[in-house]
Amino acid sequence: MAALILLMTLVGGATRMTESGLSITEWKPVTGVIPPLSDKDWQGEFDRYKQIPQFEKLNPEMTLAGFKSIFWWEWAHRLLARLIGAAFILPGLWFWLSGRFRGGLGLKVAAATGLLALEPIVGWWMVSSGLSERTEVAQERLALHLMIAAATYGALVYAAAGLYEPRGGGAPKSARWTAAALAALIFAQLGLGGLVAGLRAGLVDNTWPLMDGRLVPQDLFALKPWFRAIVDDVTTAQFDHRMLAYVIVAAALANAFWLRRAAPGTLAERTAGLVALAAVAQATLGILTLVFVVPIPLALTHQLTALALFGAAIWHWRATAPTAAGDVEAGACS
Repeated sequence: MAALILLMTLVGGATRMTESGLSITEWKPVTGVIPPLSDKDWQGEFDRYKQIPQFEKLNPEMTLAGFKSIFWWEWAHRLLARLIGAAFILPGLWFWLSGRFRGGLGLKVAAATGLLALEPIVGWWMVSSGLSERTEVAQERLALHLMIAAATYGALVYAAAGLYEPRGGGAPKSARWTAAALAALIFAQLGLGGLVAGLRAGLVDNTWPLMDGRLVPQDLFALKPWFRAIVDDVTTAQFDHRMLAYVIVAAALANAFWLRRAAPGTLAERTAGLVALAAVAQATLGILTLVFVVPIPLALTHQLTALALFGAAIWHWRATAPTAAGDVEAGACS
């Protein structure tokens, strides 16, 4: 299920980058699974798209053929979401009814279930923000949509890692807190990345390590009140994303070197090394995506690696626990 959600976020990123997210202007959770089947149906969908500002201001010369190309991206994203719901709910019910989900494992799966149920609601709330006055969705809603998907993914990875036999013994008790803090930083960075994507902030200041010739750009936090700049200003959003990336790389490397000395040979040490490697790879991809002005293949790879980094951090956090999944979890699935 975590892998399916990873795939869904990748398709969602492609939908965003191809300007396809507003091509379906209605939310039909059940009947929406059927795409247009006739020329009349296609024209009806296209006519509804013509009524929103994105068509009028950005795509007034779009043809029906062009509309179909963006429609299929959004339809595929929604179809995959439905498939994930079915793949999650039906086997999940069987596991619940057969008593396989008990104790800690049951709580983790319940948390993932709640997040998964929330995701399409927030998704439509996000889409609706671009149907009346804006030409694209609100960036803060886009970031929230991404963060809920990431939280669901993280909850599933944590539950799955808890079923892995090796225990976290041998790691210092403080490693549990540093691992949790590192995962929290990466989660926050995913949210900042969502804001950068929503604002298209990667299309400005395409130099590194300086922004407009300076380490700290002159017009930082230019909006009033200043905290609105975090959400609404392209320069501030990109600067925040850069700075937190540096913090994460430094923290991941420091954590890996510390556990190499403090807990050699443990799962905590190995997963810490994996997080450090993924953090360096992710930062490198971020720099390349920026300086090449956000080509779609690089941008999607950057997004995929971000989720992989977060998954590694969640696994590392679980590996620092004093026991494996919980003896309750191991017994529930034996």
